[in-house]
Amino acid sequence: MALATRTDKRPSLPKTVWDSTVGKKMVMAVSGLLMLAYLVVHMYGNLKIFFGPGTFDEYAHWLRVVGEPFFHYSWVLWIVRVVLVAAVVAHAVSAYQLSRRDLAARPTKYVHKKARTSYATRTMRWGGVILGLFIVWHILDLTTGTVQPGFVPGHPYANVVAAFHEWWNDVIYIVAMLALGLHVQHGFWSAAQTLGAGSATRDRVLKAVAGVLAVLLTAGFIAVPVAVMTGLVS
Repeated sequence: MALATRTDKRPSLPKTVWDSTVGKKMVMAVSGLLMLAYLVVHMYGNLKIFFGPGTFDEYAHWLRVVGEPFFHYSWVLWIVRVVLVAAVVAHAVSAYQLSRRDLAARPTKYVHKKARTSYATRTMRWGGVILGLFIVWHILDLTTGTVQPGFVPGHPYANVVAAFHEWWNDVIYIVAMLALGLHVQHGFWSAAQTLGAGSATRDRVLKAVAGVLAVLLTAGFIAVPVAVMTGLVS
């Protein structure tokens, strides 16, 4: 007698994790922390503009030659870009799917009219949309120069100054950075909770760290357009 064979296949571990709500929250947490680490480094690099065009342009050039001769020109920069794009996509898809699950679990609105969550929590969704649109604009403005008249490749200092001489560009940038601050404030603490770092004794510290990170990143990024507007950087 032939032995019966099983035709059903169990889903792989990655798929099982991804399909679960906890798994999606883990993806959001890890991708969010990865992007947060990049933002800290990016802000630090942006602040080099206060040391003059020579320092800022040299730093921009270094980003393209870092890792040579083991890596070719711009390879490390492109690796970072690819990882960031993957993190952004994973973060956005997870957030969208979790949002849909949350709405499906609560088909009717809450009876309570008073807000039961913080302002940062309530604005996470539209804040993420603003940041997503800003990323596209920022790339077209200061990476490819597509939307910036007079953009000169290889002259990042001059391009930044030219971009922030436009008041409407300053408004776009500042609004996006305020949204970023709110996103980081809630996102960092939420990621820590998801990854098991939270506790009754550590929650206050984590919230304080989230607040400090949000303020520093917001202030650090906004400092550049403000400096150009006021003539401190020209």
